[in-house]
Amino acid sequence: MVYEEWLRRMENLFEIMECPERLKVHLAAYQFEKEADFWWGTVKPRVGEPMLTWNQLKALMDAQYYPRDVRGLKNGSFYA
Repeated sequence: MVYEEWLRRMENLFEIMECPERLKVHLAAYQFEKEADFWWGTVKPRVGEPMLTWNQLKALMDAQYYPRDVRGLKNGSFYA
């Protein structure tokens, strides 16, 4: 799945770069393209609002790009 691959690449990049938490969302958002970039424009905090944490952004992305039914199928296949 494209989202899973992107997420794994970002986590690896953060580790290699020793990226501080406060920069992870900025770096991830910079990597968004096409539909994801448009989506980010609709969910990113506005001026004066607190920035999202990496975990908050991942939760939003999971809800948008990793549907619950797909997660359930993957979890079920893990235990099969």
